[in-house]
Amino acid sequence: MEYTTVSTKKMVTTTLFSDLKELTKMGLSISVVFSSIAGYLLGAETVNYTTLMLLAIGGYFMVGASNAFNQVIEKDTDAIMKRTMNRPLPTGRMSVGVALTIAIVLTVAGLSILYAINQKTALFGAISIFLYTSVYTPLKPVTPLAVFVGAIPGAIPFMLGWVAATNQFGIEPGFLFMIQFFWQFPHFWSIGWLQDEEYKKVGFKMLPMLEKDKAAVQQIMLYTFIMILVSVSPVLKVTGDFYIHPITAVVIAILGLVMMFYAIQLYKSQDNKDARKLMLSSVLYITVVQVIYVVDKFLH
Repeated sequence: MEYTTVSTKKMVTTTLFSDLKELTKMGLSISVVFSSIAGYLLGAETVNYTTLMLLAIGGYFMVGASNAFNQVIEKDTDAIMKRTMNRPLPTGRMSVGVALTIAIVLTVAGLSILYAINQKTALFGAISIFLYTSVYTPLKPVTPLAVFVGAIPGAIPFMLGWVAATNQFGIEPGFLFMIQFFWQFPHFWSIGWLQDEEYKKVGFKMLPMLEKDKAAVQQIMLYTFIMILVSVSPVLKVTGDFYIHPITAVVIAILGLVMMFYAIQLYKSQDNKDARKLMLSSVLYITVVQVIYVVDKFLH
């Protein structure tokens, strides 16, 4: 009997932990923390490990809160889509009250931790949560411009790291913001392409022209091109203290051209297979580019 109780408790704990992981979208949140840390390392003259730890925890809570609020708002639509129907709220494993409480606690804790770094970091964290929850999420069923709005909180973390390191907002974090901002269009539209049927079931307007067609891919190609230009522009020494070597710019341009190659393939084929390749190459791009920037800085 005792053994059953112990194993039941263990199962409940495991389920609760996996539900928390899903509510805060752990994988996505960790990738956002990775961006913040990269931004911090780019901005910091000397690395303060306490600040770095606060940034990682506060950043995770900030994104986790946004995702939790998002899932509370989209509980009914999540229940319809295959990709989201097994989340804690649509399945009833977690109540709206519990999810909302978790979201509020994460918001307060996250912003308090970011405030302990400096006021500007907390301010940008608050803007991120507000835009994602109160503007991007409600706009998804209304207009494709939701992706434009969603790209703003999505681009804040890379910049947030620099602000955490320097307590300054200037051209350098502005450029970090722009790199991640323009990257999100090919990234999200390739997901929108793959999930088009599912999104249409719930009325989400995620593709630029609402259709899987060549016009949508032209938009993807345009934003990929802008992303490449912005990503290599620090080589021209126009971005303050944020500078990269010419060889670094060449490597980044090649990575961007890989994305462009898959975008062109998608333009030709209009096939989900190529949209998936584009999506995966975009994830690789943003991760590797951030690592390359940091490595380049320490090779100066």
